[in-house]
Amino acid sequence: MAATANAPVGLQQRLAGWLGRLTGKAGEVLPVRVGGTEYRQSTTTPASVLGFDQALLWVVVGLLAWGLVMVYSASIAMPDNPRFANYAPTHFLTRHMMYLVVGFVAALLAFQVPMKLWERAAPWLFVAALLLLVAVLIPGVGKVVNGARRWLSIGPVGFQPSEVAKFAVLIYAADYMVRKMEVKERFFRAVLPMGAAVAIVGVLLLAEPDMGAFMVVAVIAMGILFLGGVNARMFFLIAGVLVAAFGLMIASSPWRRERVFAYLDPFSEQHALGKGYQLSHSLIAIGRGEIFGVGLGGSVEKLHWLPEAHTDFLLAVIGEEFGLVGVLVLIVLFLWMTRRIMHIGRQAIALDRVFAGLVAQGVAIWLGFQAFINMGVNLGALPTKGLTLPLMSFGGSAILMNLVAIAVVLRVDYENKHLMRGGRV
Repeated sequence: MAATANAPVGLQQRLAGWLGRLTGKAGEVLPVRVGGTEYRQSTTTPASVLGFDQALLWVVVGLLAWGLVMVYSASIAMPDNPRFANYAPTHFLTRHMMYLVVGFVAALLAFQVPMKLWERAAPWLFVAALLLLVAVLIPGVGKVVNGARRWLSIGPVGFQPSEVAKFAVLIYAADYMVRKMEVKERFFRAVLPMGAAVAIVGVLLLAEPDMGAFMVVAVIAMGILFLGGVNARMFFLIAGVLVAAFGLMIASSPWRRERVFAYLDPFSEQHALGKGYQLSHSLIAIGRGEIFGVGLGGSVEKLHWLPEAHTDFLLAVIGEEFGLVGVLVLIVLFLWMTRRIMHIGRQAIALDRVFAGLVAQGVAIWLGFQAFINMGVNLGALPTKGLTLPLMSFGGSAILMNLVAIAVVLRVDYENKHLMRGGRV
């Protein structure tokens, strides 16, 4: 029996040794299970060869490529509009490609940063995000577009500090929960300081105003608090306070109330040419697509009927050109990606890497929630809110930070695999 049990192990050791000689690292040893709880040492390939979650990477690349094609399709006719008369038909395509290149470079750099370094830098990253949010509100520094002061000009391009704030709050909240793990049952010592930090970010975002970004930031922080093990009663108390706060914001703002009324009846005479204009044309676009769509490039609504077709309402163009099938495929891809990232986070926590696990799960909450809101708005299930479709919509700041977040998740997965094969991080 012993000889039979050891035979596969000997074969495994020989194979591992052969692979080790090929890679020049035959000296690396890892524990190999031999029935029950007994472990023996075996050589194997290094973690650098084993890499990270390639399936996740290919899904992200697929979404980016699809988004690039759809941004071109949605923006190709924009030069016919007098507002964009000086733009070439490929203006938004080339800029989007530039953003993707910059985003990939930033992602490669972010992937090289160990999670321990992200943890140490969390408070400083949060402070930097606050300073950027303050800077955007300074007259002459912040750039005003459509009545909102949300951009900082960096040469010929604009940059949205709110996108940095999402990532910074995510990193800071994960670090905060690790530091406060021993007092998570005490409300004032565990939750209130984090709530105050999010409130400061919220005040700055609402001053722009950017309620959509504040919603995402609040949900990220709430999600990490919940996953970090905060008492359920505390969690639901905070959730209730947030819902009440958002309700008061809507009730106290006439134009926000008008958006809600327009959402309830976008085709009414009162709203069809006002606050319900985008939503009504989004629904028309999706209705035209039916099951299989009108074909790539065949959208009519993008021809100056649907505003922001290449940014907030890109899904409507996808629905018109690819139909219900295209929308369902997109939903499945985002669901799969979110689930995969959550799994990487759970795996990190199981390896006693709580910070890394909470960061990965926070990224899943961020991308999943923002995609849910954007899709809900485009499909008429939620009131209109200015949030882009992650990884796909036109927008340099969003693409950059989305790719950095994905790179950090891949780093978490890389370190998980390294640990599971006996390495150190």
